[in-house]
Amino acid sequence: MSEICRFIHAEKANYTIMLLCKVMKTARSTYYAWVAGAEAREARRRADEALTHEITVIPIASRRNYGVPRVTAELHRQGRVVDAPAAAVCSRPTPRPPRRRT
Repeated sequence: MSEICRFIHAEKANYTIMLLCKVMKTARSTYYAWVAGAEAREARRRADEALTHEITVIPIASRRNYGVPRVTAELHRQGRVVDAPAAAVCSRPTPRPPRRRT
């Protein structure tokens, strides 16, 4: 659904939102809810980036002998409230796209 809303947002300068929503078979309320949530999504993305940075710094400072439980405990000692699954997700390396065979 977000792909449709992104398309509507990109094309709203050329066409009315009502027409775009009708063509894309999407309710206008869906589009407006997506627009209203953009600020919250951006804030969440920034918070995740900050947490990822903190998680990458902790093992480097300890010569890379920290796992997720120790990283979570260290974040708790620093006053950050984060659970182990969130720390595990943020500590994963970014996935690389698959290699294509030629």
